[in-house]
Amino acid sequence: MKIIFTTLLVCCSLFSYAQKKALEQSDIGLWRTIDDETISPNGDFVMYTLNQGEKDLFLKIKDAKGKLIFEHDRAKNGIFTNDSKYALFTVNAWKDSITELKRKKVKKKDLPKDTLAIYNLASKDIAKIANVKSYKVPEKWSGYVAYVLEDVKQDKKKSKDSLSKDKVKDTIAKGKKKKGPKKVDKDNGYHLVLRNLITQKEDTIKYVTNFTFAKEGKRFGYTTTGETNTTAAGAYVINLENNQTTQVFSSHDQAKYYQLHFSDTGEKLGFIADLDSTKVQERPNALYVWKSGDATAQEIINNTSAPKGYRVSSDGRLSFSKNESKLYFGLATPSILKDTTLIDEEIVNVEVWTYNEPRLYTVQENNVKRDRKQSFQTVLHLDTNAIVQLGSTKYPNANIGDEGNANVALVSNPEPYELARQWTALRASDYALVNVNTGETKKIMTNIAGGMRLSPNAKYVYGYDLIDSTWVSYNINTGKELNLTKGKVFYNELNDTPNYPRSYGVAGWTENDAALLVYDRYDVWSINPDSGTMTKLTNGRASKTQYRYVELDDEARFLDTSSLWLFTTFNEDTKHSGYYAYNAKRKKGEQLVDGPYRYSKPIKALNNTDVIFTKESFTEFPNLRYSNLSFKKDIQISDANPQQKDYNWGTVELVNWTSLDGKPLTGMLVKPENFDPNKKYPMIVNFYEKSSDGLFRHKAPAYGRSTINYSFYASRGYLIFNPDIEYKDGYPGESAYNCLMPGVASLIAKGFVDQDNIGLQGHSWGGYQIAYLVTKTDLFKAVESGAPVPNMISAYGGIRWGTGLSRQFQYEHTQSRIGGTPWEYPMRYIENSPIFYLDKVNTPVLIMHNDADGHVPWYQGIEFFVGLRRLGKPSWLLNYNGEPHWPLQFQNRKDFNIRLAQFFDYYLKGAAKPMWMERGVPAIEKGINQGYELMEN
Repeated sequence: MKIIFTTLLVCCSLFSYAQKKALEQSDIGLWRTIDDETISPNGDFVMYTLNQGEKDLFLKIKDAKGKLIFEHDRAKNGIFTNDSKYALFTVNAWKDSITELKRKKVKKKDLPKDTLAIYNLASKDIAKIANVKSYKVPEKWSGYVAYVLEDVKQDKKKSKDSLSKDKVKDTIAKGKKKKGPKKVDKDNGYHLVLRNLITQKEDTIKYVTNFTFAKEGKRFGYTTTGETNTTAAGAYVINLENNQTTQVFSSHDQAKYYQLHFSDTGEKLGFIADLDSTKVQERPNALYVWKSGDATAQEIINNTSAPKGYRVSSDGRLSFSKNESKLYFGLATPSILKDTTLIDEEIVNVEVWTYNEPRLYTVQENNVKRDRKQSFQTVLHLDTNAIVQLGSTKYPNANIGDEGNANVALVSNPEPYELARQWTALRASDYALVNVNTGETKKIMTNIAGGMRLSPNAKYVYGYDLIDSTWVSYNINTGKELNLTKGKVFYNELNDTPNYPRSYGVAGWTENDAALLVYDRYDVWSINPDSGTMTKLTNGRASKTQYRYVELDDEARFLDTSSLWLFTTFNEDTKHSGYYAYNAKRKKGEQLVDGPYRYSKPIKALNNTDVIFTKESFTEFPNLRYSNLSFKKDIQISDANPQQKDYNWGTVELVNWTSLDGKPLTGMLVKPENFDPNKKYPMIVNFYEKSSDGLFRHKAPAYGRSTINYSFYASRGYLIFNPDIEYKDGYPGESAYNCLMPGVASLIAKGFVDQDNIGLQGHSWGGYQIAYLVTKTDLFKAVESGAPVPNMISAYGGIRWGTGLSRQFQYEHTQSRIGGTPWEYPMRYIENSPIFYLDKVNTPVLIMHNDADGHVPWYQGIEFFVGLRRLGKPSWLLNYNGEPHWPLQFQNRKDFNIRLAQFFDYYLKGAAKPMWMERGVPAIEKGINQGYELMEN
C-alpha cells in the first residue's frame, strides 16, 4: 500500500504539472502590483493599492490580522490621518469611460475629474467630494483636511461616462463661456474648502492661490485674490484651536504670493509677495514675515534693499530653523531681460559654443529653466531682522546644519572643475564655512570629489574623498582635518572601471555627533571623528555577509544608542537575506530572520514598532506582510496574484564556471517549473554586468521596457541564463566574451541545452556587448540588441541628450571602460567597436533604438542597422517614435514584447514567421497594420 500511495502521489504531481498553463501574451495583463502601501500611525491598519497594468486600480484597507475592512475601485494615493481615525484617497473615473470620451474627442479639460474620499475607520462611513484638484492634511496633528476644487460646472443631464457609479455629478458643462464673476484659474485662484473631519463642517474660501498647514501647531494659512464684498485680497492665518481668522497681509487682487510657509509651531509665517500689477519683466518681490501676536506681516527685504547684484527670489524655498530663530530664503541675481519690442524677424537665434566654458552648451541649454530659477540661500535672524547671505555666485550651494539652528553653514563651488568633469566624470568642489551670524567665510577644502556635508549637530564637515579613497572629517571648532580610513579598504573592493573606487556609504551619526558609522564591503564600523579610533560593530566578512542599517524614521537625525538598531543582511555566496537587530549598549546583535528570500525595507508605524514589509523569491510574489520589529511572526496581508498557481512558472539557481582568463564566475539559470533534465531546451542568454545578487527577485509577467521577462519565457519552455561579467580596463567587449562564452559552454555540457537554438538579448550596455559578441561567434541562433553602441569613436564624440553631457567621461572612466581618449588608445576604440567587423556577423539581429533616446544617441542604432543592411545580413530595427532609452507608453511596451517573443519563437522554437519580419511595416501602414500575423510554414 505504501508503494501504491507513493505512486499515486507522483502521478498526481505529474498530473498537476500537466494541468498548468503556459503563459501567453494575453495572460500578462492579469498580474497585479502593489503600490502606495502604508501603515496607520497606530499600526492598526494597512492600506495599499492593487495596480493591474492599464486596468483600474483597487484600494484596500485591512486590519493587523489581514481582515478586509474596506475596498474601493479606481482609488489610489491613500494616506492615514495622524490620529489613525481616517483614511483619505482619490478616486478616478473608470478608465474605459475615459477611453470612450477620448475616442469621442472630448477635450482634456472636459474629462471627469478626481473625487476625494474620506473614510471613517471607526464608523465605516465614507464621504466623497467630486472635482477635487488637490488636498492636504496636517502632518503632525489631525482633525482637518483642505481641498481645492476644479473649476467645474454641473451639467443638468447626468453623463453615463462620468463617476455615476459613485453617484457623483461631475460632468463638465459644455458650450461657450458665460460672462459672470471672476474667473477661477491659476492666476485668480481656486475655491478651497476647509473641512473639519470630526464635525464635517466645511468652510469655503474663494480664489485661493496658496495654502498650507503648520507642521505641529494647529494653524492654517492661505493667500487669496479676494472676492468682491466678501473677502479682501491678501494673506490669512486661521487658528484652528479657536477658529479665529486673522488677515495678516492685504493687497490688491493681482498680487502674487510664493513660498507660503509656517514655522513648525505655526507661530510664524513667511511668504514672498509681488505687488506689481504691470507686466514688468523684473518682478519686484519682497519677503514678508508674520509673528503670532502681530497685527500684520512686516516687509523685511525687497529688490531695492537686497544686497547689491541680487534680488529677492520667488523660487527660493522658505524654511524656519527648528528653534524658530531664523528664516531661510533665497536671493537671486538679476534676470536677463528680453527686448520685447523686437519681432521674430529681428531676433538672432544662434548658439555660441566656447571651448573653455565651465559647462558644455548642451548642458546649459538643458538647464535653462533651472538656471533661471537659481537662488542663493540667505538667512534672516528673526530677533534682529539682520540678514546674512550664505550662498552666492562665488559659493552657490549652501548646506545648513542642525535643522537650521547651527551658527555655521557649509557652502561649495563646483565651477572650477566643471569643464574637466566632461571627461573625468568627477563632481569636484571647493568648500568653505560661513558664519551664519556675521557672514564671515573661511575656505576649508579644495578640489574634493565625492561630496562633503555637515554632521547632524554641525560639529563636523565630513564626506568621502573619491581621489584619496578615504572618509574625511573636519572639526569645525578646532579646524583639524582627519583622514579617517586612509590606507584601509572602505572603498569598493570590486571596482572594475578605470576610475577611482567609490565608497560603500554610511549608516549615519550617533547622538551629539559622537561617532560616524561607516560601511566597508561587509561590516559597519563606528569611527571617532577626532581620533579616527575605529570599532567594528558587526562580523560579516568571515561569512561574506553584508550588514546595512535600516532607517525606520525619516526624520531621525542620528542613530539612538539607547534603542535597538535594525540592519538588513545579505550573504554574497548564498544570496540569502534577512533582518538583524543590534543592541548598541551591549554591542551585540541577533539575527531575526534569514533565508532564501529578498526582504524589503520595512515601513514602521509612527507610534509603535509595528511594521509592514515584503519578502520575495523567484516563485514567491512580494505580498505585504505585517509584523513588529522582532519579526517573530508575521501575517500575510495581501494576496495580489493567486492565479500564479495555475501557470507553469519556473525555478532559479546559481551556476558557477571559470572565465577564459581563469576567474571564478557566478550566474543565474532559470528553468521551467516542469523541467526535465533528459530533454533539450532552447535557451536565451540575457545579461548586463552583474545580476546574480538578484537571485531571489520575483519577476512577475509584465510588458517590460527593454528585456525579456524571465517567468514568461520559462513558462513557455525556455531556459534563461544570466551570467555575471567581470571587466578588464580597455577591453570591455573581450571581457564579455571571456566570461559569457565558457558559461554557455558549461551549460551545454550538462546536456539539457539545445546548442543549436540559443539566443542572446540585452539592452544599452548589454546591447553593446551583444553587438560585439555577434562579430566574434556564430554560436547564437538569433539576438536582440537594444540601444547598442556599435561605434565607440562616434559615440565618444556624442551627447547624452537627457542631461546635455558629453559622452567622453563614459569611455575614459566609467561604464565603457576604455580608459583614455581615442588619440591615446585608438586601437582600443577600434577593437571594441563592432561597426568595423560587421562583415563577420552571421546571426540574425533585432535592434530596438528609439529616436528620443537621451542616453545612447539614436544614430548608433542606425549605424548598426544600415551597416548590417548594406551587407545583406538579416536584421530589423524597431524605433518607437518619441520614446526615450526604452519604450514607456503601454502600447509600445506591449508591442515590443510581442515582437520580441515572435522573433525568438521563430528562430529558437521553429514557430511560424510573423509578417513584420517578412515585409516590415511600411511607412504608409505605420500605426495601422502591425504585422503580427503569422505566415504559413
